[in-house]
Amino acid sequence: MPYIKQEDREKFLIQISELRFQVSKDPQKRPGEMNYIISQLISLVYGRELKYYEYNEIMGVLDSAKMEFYRSQVAPYEDKKITENGEVV
Repeated sequence: MPYIKQEDREKFLIQISELRFQVSKDPQKRPGEMNYIISQLISLVYGRELKYYEYNEIMGVLDSAKMEFYRSQVAPYEDKKITENGEVV
């Protein structure tokens, strides 16, 4: 769950804000850069020689981040479009 205490968020905000200006606006480059950033962050936090439980933990974190992104960002967008355009079926 990405909802950590506000005071715990503050230690990350400056670096994350600076990093966002480095990511390309080019839709051809942006996915690769985002993947690189996420992969490097995982390597820096966990190291290179991981145990199974660490691989499992990382996969869980990535899955949870994906699901939370869908729940908080994509689903409301889709609901808005359903209201505007009607259901698909």
